[in-house]
Amino acid sequence: MKEYNRIIFVADSGTCRAPMAAGILQEYSLKRPVEVLTRGLVVLFPEPLNQKAEAVMISNGINMEGFMSTQLTEEDFTEDTLVLVMEHIQVEKVLEKYENADPENVYVLTELVGDELEIIDPYGGTLQAYGLCYETLRKTILKLVNLLNENEEGDAECQK
Repeated sequence: MKEYNRIIFVADSGTCRAPMAAGILQEYSLKRPVEVLTRGLVVLFPEPLNQKAEAVMISNGINMEGFMSTQLTEEDFTEDTLVLVMEHIQVEKVLEKYENADPENVYVLTELVGDELEIIDPYGGTLQAYGLCYETLRKTILKLVNLLNENEEGDAECQK
């Protein structure tokens, strides 16, 4: 895996799964600093974090106060940016819609870390559905942290 300076989590509206993933990742220590952002595929106007997602995040000690969704743009795609989506269909949408999107930098989050299932969208579901989404994301993000940190160790080994 190559080195990235930015990780952008992308989901449909950018008000639930993407900010939850970003908030969870920011709770962990990475061996090298990485800017963590969130974007939505369809953001007609900035919206705050979904209320149920916010409740789950707060109950897990993660404060996303002041969060507003942001539309994904061509400028978001750079050589050192890893774009992580929640579902296969979103990879297709990103690669179709954005000329700057490099297929080698756009992944389904769960696939990148070796999981088979996508992160299910809890939108419109119960608070428990949002809690389950959070727990799934937390386990997946921990695998991502380990992958990113192992990558750093491998790079350090090569430089010796």
